[in-house]
Amino acid sequence: MNILYFQKGFNYSQDGPGNRLVYHLQGCNMRCPWCANPEGLALSSREAISVTVSDLIQEIVSSKLMFFDGGGVTFTGGEATLQFTSLQAILKELKKLGIDTCIETNGASPNLLELAPFIDHLIIDLKHYDEEKHRQAVGIGNERIKENLGALADSGKEILIRTPLIHGFNDEREDIEGFLAFYQTLPLEKLQFELLSFHEYGKDKWAKLGLAYQMVNGYIKPEIKQEYERKYRESGLQVVRT
Repeated sequence: MNILYFQKGFNYSQDGPGNRLVYHLQGCNMRCPWCANPEGLALSSREAISVTVSDLIQEIVSSKLMFFDGGGVTFTGGEATLQFTSLQAILKELKKLGIDTCIETNGASPNLLELAPFIDHLIIDLKHYDEEKHRQAVGIGNERIKENLGALADSGKEILIRTPLIHGFNDEREDIEGFLAFYQTLPLEKLQFELLSFHEYGKDKWAKLGLAYQMVNGYIKPEIKQEYERKYRESGLQVVRT
């Protein structure tokens, strides 16, 4: 059994706690026009690296000395859960070995709950509270994402929920209330929230792939992020910045 990734490297604190070995797995089921890693969208790529599950586990084990300050391994993407069978096998083994695990996901996998017992840290994106606006922007709706968030929150799982703030998509003041209306249906004790301002870090990658970068004027006003954070905190949500 193999697994495909297009990038790997160590990162501190932004992809889970401590120093982490981060694997960007190939393939994504969304088509976000602001994507910072367009090389990871296709399910297969000539540039992607294919390794066996056992070889990847061995590489992770050999890197244990680097997992300081509560670090470990993080799987992101693309969308990590698209390679579900291989990912599940890796997570199960890492759990047996006592290696800290983290998943960054868009939360849309129908099998996400099956992975939960083997994940120490879970980071889920919720890009928009409205299903139709979510579908129009990224190609799929958010119903499954919200169902997964509800089930995981009810189970007591600790989750960091991230939202990229994009001008013309979710930066109106009414959008703040829309997100809050959904979050207030969840048990909040184990949830953290992070708001990420739009950036163009992936713009050059789109050009190198021969793809047209679709974002125009995506930057938000700084006061919008500040208002998001203020209203979230006033509503009892724990806001963090990683």
